[in-house]
Amino acid sequence: MPAQASRSRGRPRSFNDTAQGSVIRSLDRAMVLLKVVAAGKGMSLTEIAEMSGQPASSAYRVLITLQRHGIVEFDETVQLWHVGAEAFRVGSAFLGRTSIVEISRGVMQEIMAATGETANLAIADRGEIVFVSQVETHEPIRAFFRPGTRSPIHASGIGKALLAYLPQPQVDALLTSGGLTGYTAKTITDPAAMRTELGAIRARGWAVDDEERTDGMRCIAAPIFNPFGEAIAGISVSGPVTRVTPERDADIGETVCAAASKITRALGGKAPSPPVEHDLPA
Repeated sequence: MPAQASRSRGRPRSFNDTAQGSVIRSLDRAMVLLKVVAAGKGMSLTEIAEMSGQPASSAYRVLITLQRHGIVEFDETVQLWHVGAEAFRVGSAFLGRTSIVEISRGVMQEIMAATGETANLAIADRGEIVFVSQVETHEPIRAFFRPGTRSPIHASGIGKALLAYLPQPQVDALLTSGGLTGYTAKTITDPAAMRTELGAIRARGWAVDDEERTDGMRCIAAPIFNPFGEAIAGISVSGPVTRVTPERDADIGETVCAAASKITRALGGKAPSPPVEHDLPA
């Protein structure tokens, strides 16, 4: 059998990463601008320039360049810029790295049907969670998180479900680095209280977002594990407080735990054994 051809390195042999020194500033500005356009639903040049902190003339040159590649599009009739189809194609390549979205879809539909509420799938990224898929309920009042939406990890059901199974040094860093920002009167902002909460999550297997990010909305979530027993994603059921009541927590918790276990098995994953334990700092 012929020897497998060696692959090229991901960086030059003599490369020394000096952080800011290795950043291409024009590309960095273009990425900031693209994120601004992606966050809007059609934006004028003036709005884009103001929100990106760039002169209108510079922002326009970047937009024209991105338009050439189909990353953004310009609607002549209303003079507004939008994200282009090519941006979706490039972004979709991320989902191709793993089959978790495809595997989870059927399970999410099942728990939406079982609970009558919206089912969500999210991953952790740099102290936040990113929603990657959703199956919406048919109820007129419902939770909605478009794919790519970010939420603080400490103030979301999925975020806390993942935090509960992270190694203690990572938890310590997340709890102390930028502080636990409060979003509502119910957001947990005290590190000691959060450690107690994470212990309760590990004990029962599911987490609750009790109006901690948005007033009037609750969420029940459970973690999904990879073959190494690492929590890599979370699945949740979310809805208004009038329907996702505390009295339903245990039943919905069992449902999302069963769903998370089903996805974990489909991925060849396993829950950590023994369970992760976090000691309180001295």
